[in-house]
Amino acid sequence: MADPAPRERAPDERRFTAMYDACRQRVWAYAAARAGRQIADEVVSETFAVAWRRIADVPDPPLPWLLGVARNVLRDGYRAEARREACTAELARWAPRPSGDIADDVAERLAVVRAMAAIPEADREILILVAWQGLSPREAARVVGCSPAALRVRLHRARKRLLRAADAGAEPAAGQAAADAGGRPVRPQMGIVSEERA
Repeated sequence: MADPAPRERAPDERRFTAMYDACRQRVWAYAAARAGRQIADEVVSETFAVAWRRIADVPDPPLPWLLGVARNVLRDGYRAEARREACTAELARWAPRPSGDIADDVAERLAVVRAMAAIPEADREILILVAWQGLSPREAARVVGCSPAALRVRLHRARKRLLRAADAGAEPAAGQAAADAGGRPVRPQMGIVSEERA
């Protein structure tokens, strides 16, 4: 028995194609005017992806609806960029600044960012609440909805995972452990894992 889906989709595909042909340039112009040419293509792609997923919801004429979707895509992009910038600023504030070479400073910050990205979201949240927001374990426990004792255990585990992630990221490609002049393993300087804030 033949699948009826292709026959059912044909009118939607024709409608989408006609809508894309008629509105693409205007959506692009709107996005370029709001955010610049560099990301206008991405906004157009995301806008029409939403339109395809919600083709039954697209009114006639579609342009105002499409511009509303493009506006939301831009707003979400601004929020994501603001979150990235805030995270980078906080990492810069909390990561100690070595007094040596600027390349070492950049490498240390990258190590912290990579280590934070490698641990689970729940661990990141606890570290951010305690280290970056300066909450006590009792206050952080209220935020995440657990007891202060459970929060302390989770915080301890999060710090351990962060250190393991930093150690894994610090290993050279040749498999040789990086070491200082005394032969001790080198680990990025991460004030975020200090126990003093616990």
